[in-house]
Amino acid sequence: MMVLSRRSVLPVLVAASQAMVRPQTGWAQTGPWPSQSMRIIVVYPPGGLSDGMARALAEQLSLQLGVPVRVENRAGGGGSVGLQALARAQPDGHTLAFSAISPLTLRPHRGEQLHDPLRDIEPVASVMYTPVLLVATPAFAGRTFDALVQLARARPRALRWATSGMATAGHLVLEQVQLGSGIAVTHVPYKGGGQQLTDALGGQFELLSTNVAPAQLRYIEAGRLTPLAVGAPQRLDVLPRVPTFEELGLPHANVASLFGLFAPGGTSPALLDRLNLEINRALEVPAIRDRLVASDNLPVIGDRATFSRRIAQEWVSNRRLDRTSIKP
Repeated sequence: MMVLSRRSVLPVLVAASQAMVRPQTGWAQTGPWPSQSMRIIVVYPPGGLSDGMARALAEQLSLQLGVPVRVENRAGGGGSVGLQALARAQPDGHTLAFSAISPLTLRPHRGEQLHDPLRDIEPVASVMYTPVLLVATPAFAGRTFDALVQLARARPRALRWATSGMATAGHLVLEQVQLGSGIAVTHVPYKGGGQQLTDALGGQFELLSTNVAPAQLRYIEAGRLTPLAVGAPQRLDVLPRVPTFEELGLPHANVASLFGLFAPGGTSPALLDRLNLEINRALEVPAIRDRLVASDNLPVIGDRATFSRRIAQEWVSNRRLDRTSIKP
């Protein structure tokens, strides 16, 4: 998997379970492809970083393929609502979903998955790594991660920590912080990033897992949000004073969310390979690459097998989280 950035990204381990990679029998595609308009299901609400990137890719893919590519937002369930819609779609190469891998690698361990991620969803191409940023809102008087830990130990579950939903990367960070530091907080899951940012600015909770995005950075610069830690291989250029979770002694919380495009299960290998090729071509377009790098997200180009192995690796590593600890 090749990362198009000056910075390194989270290492992709070569040892991964093969349980996530199943034989592909494929749905028989007849005639030329694409033969009609395409759609990309975005499993998050409109207006966020993920939605913007999906729309930029849709526009570029439309230019490359010569057919309209529309974006459809299907938010909810930490991404599972949109992926369920993808699983029901025809496996003919005309429907994709844009999502982080966490709905596939964390939600199944909670026993709430409506589709089978090993059978109903096909990884097509990785797109980007997005650092997970922990910020404090005006409701929290502390200015450091140590202050968070001290207060949480003194007053278990008094601190409210919001994320964009159950079994998202932000939720995973929360759980890993609790396990690694021995604290207990109250999880406040949202259905996406827009409303939670508004509520954060209003002090409706003390802590927030969020993406590194222009809006968040503007509020940090204005002093309305206080960055405490970031999940990234190293400190971000845009936030050089903010430590990584690994620096804070919490390497398992040092999570950067991997996003990619997925197809319905049963899509033929030939179509999946063609889709992977076209998405990688789109990621090499300077306007798209520069858009990602400018927002401290890391474009990732890779083949389908590497993407599948990365998903398998995270699926296995998430099993170490006790199911009873994954709760609101």
